[in-house]
Amino acid sequence: MSELEKAMGMLIDVFDRYAGAESKKETLTKQELKALLEKEFPNFVKNGKNNEAVNKLFENLDNNKDSEVDFNEFIVFVASLTAICYKYCHQKGPK
Repeated sequence: MSELEKAMGMLIDVFDRYAGAESKKETLTKQELKALLEKEFPNFVKNGKNNEAVNKLFENLDNNKDSEVDFNEFIVFVASLTAICYKYCHQKGPK
C-alpha cells in the first residue's frame, strides 16, 4: 500500500477505536470525541481536556445536529486541521 493509502486506513482505524464505546459504532459521542482529542491530538488541540472547548468543537462538527459526530463530520475536522498545519509549516519558511 502507498503512504497515502496507509494514512487513510489509519484515519479509519483511529475513528473506529473511539466510536461506539458508548453507543453507535458509526458515530462519536461528545465523551468519545473528548477521549479521541486527548489521546490522538495532544499537541494540536491543547484544550482537549477543557469541557467548554470540547462542547464548542462538538457543536461545530455536528453539522446535521443529531448529537453525534459521524465519520464524514470527523474527516472534515481532520482535513481542516491538516490544512491549518500545512499553512503554518509553510509560513515558517524552508526547513
